[in-house]
Amino acid sequence: MAVFTAFAAVFTLLMISIYKGIWILYPLLSGFAVFFIMALLRGHKAGILMKSVMSSIRKAWLIIGILLLIGAITAVWRASGTVAYMVYYGMQFIQPRMFLLSAFLLCCLISFLLGTSFGTVGTVGVILMIMAKGSMIDPNMVAGAIIAGAYFGDRCSPMSSSANLVAAITGTKLYKNIGNMFLTTVMPFVLSLIIYGILSVRHPVYTAGSGIGWGLASDFVLNGWVMLPALVILILSLFRVDVKLSMLLSILTGAGAAVFVQHCSVSELLGFILYGYHMKHGFTIDIIKGGGIASMLNVGLVVLVSFSISGILESTGMLKEANRQVKQLSEKIGPFGTMLSAGVFAVAFGCSQVLAIMLTYQLVQGLYNGKGSEPYELAVDLENSVVVMAALIPWNIAGAVPAAALSVGAGYIPYAVYLYLLPLCHLLIKPAADRVSALKGSGQASHIQAG
Repeated sequence: MAVFTAFAAVFTLLMISIYKGIWILYPLLSGFAVFFIMALLRGHKAGILMKSVMSSIRKAWLIIGILLLIGAITAVWRASGTVAYMVYYGMQFIQPRMFLLSAFLLCCLISFLLGTSFGTVGTVGVILMIMAKGSMIDPNMVAGAIIAGAYFGDRCSPMSSSANLVAAITGTKLYKNIGNMFLTTVMPFVLSLIIYGILSVRHPVYTAGSGIGWGLASDFVLNGWVMLPALVILILSLFRVDVKLSMLLSILTGAGAAVFVQHCSVSELLGFILYGYHMKHGFTIDIIKGGGIASMLNVGLVVLVSFSISGILESTGMLKEANRQVKQLSEKIGPFGTMLSAGVFAVAFGCSQVLAIMLTYQLVQGLYNGKGSEPYELAVDLENSVVVMAALIPWNIAGAVPAAALSVGAGYIPYAVYLYLLPLCHLLIKPAADRVSALKGSGQASHIQAG
């Protein structure tokens, strides 16, 4: 009962912080203090608790390093003109009579290349909303298509912080996870295309257009050289080169494009890498700005505190009762159905994608270990549930920040169809796939015995 009260108190603090616009780190730190004090009252030694916390923080450093690289690369891609190039030519792809479908596909592409949902929404997403303003289309429809596409890459890009986080906590290889994610995304992706195609035909945008494309062409030199940083990431990912090395090479390539193509000074570039890209003047000054290592420090601190809370909950066994209930539920609806149920609780309680992933992992990992599954099954199930469901909770920052950037409320949720088709399709398909796998396994076992 005391643990439930503590969770309720922390949840209340998180909700207040979202409502008041307070940085989520503060309620998370309060939550850490609540669980730490509760552990002390239960007889746990402070020294042992701190060892658990430090052990969890050491695990988080891999994610922190990748986050800092992501901050640097997103700034360099802006300074080099890579982002401007993708947005400029991506806008040529937009078909007014198929606006929603085009918007979804464009955001899928940009988010996969950038690896960030917030970065996608803040660049091409804002432009798409501006293009749609002159028509009678419901802005929630446009926002839903944009946010769904933005989380396509947030889930399965080599540069995605959530994909790297899941790989780290499950002890799996990133590129193998990405391959598994693409296999499970086929049906929901095709269904999403059909739905957005139908909505586009019924709600065409005839007045789509703006001077932003002209502004991008004026502010940046847009030629093939500026796409080299993105090509480096794509090509090296095909050869499954370590993502940190791929990012470093992309940063170097982008730095060359920024200096020699965009005529950026070295001192300016270093400032952009540290503090984010910004133009002193230009037509697209408010659209392309952003990135930088400093932009990832806040996220890094949230990751550290989330890992710390996770370490206390794990070392003290505070989730034992919840784990027992999760196990009982799994016997009725299976591991993935249970993960979906736990994920709904985690994304609603955690108010951040990172904490939701960590909490869901702690609640369900025993189910997968107990049935002898490979950790890759656990990894892809996390990616197909809590990672995308976080954006469907209006008070979770995964959904609140993109919605605020696009100037919409919770009305976008029904139109973010890919985000709920993905877990639903996986829920329907996975039992059949498990049965086929079990049959293959029994067949192989019989063959071995017969041999």
